[in-house]
Amino acid sequence: MELTLTDVPVPGELLTAHVEPLIRVLRPALDADGFARFAAEAAGQGLVFTAALDPAGRCLGVAAHRVLATSRGRVLFVDDLVTSPAARSTGVGARLLAALAERGRAAGCVRIELDSGVQNHGAHRFYHARRMAVAAFHFTLDLHPERP
Repeated sequence: MELTLTDVPVPGELLTAHVEPLIRVLRPALDADGFARFAAEAAGQGLVFTAALDPAGRCLGVAAHRVLATSRGRVLFVDDLVTSPAARSTGVGARLLAALAERGRAAGCVRIELDSGVQNHGAHRFYHARRMAVAAFHFTLDLHPERP
């Protein structure tokens, strides 16, 4: 499948029209205003949205990522990696992940890291097929338990 990978400006029309709907597939509790606030704040923290566009300009996948300095070394952290439901198993996610690996190497990163929800078995199969390992548990503590 022919794809063009492009970094998406924040704010911008491509972000709102194409990236936001895909991120919201992955994060359905995020409404339009919440996405706009998240994108603006996260971009200020170094988050980059990379979109995979088909020849017609349709966004088939998105990777939201940033380089982090950690005690484990420099890592390319993937906040979100999502493929359009209609384009799954067509190579879009693999192409995005390969591009992220290239970026990480160029940025001096020692690895790619990401979190995946424990219920997302399809994503787990995808990551395992690309030789990614389960290296840690990610624990959370809700600081506002009264909020849904």
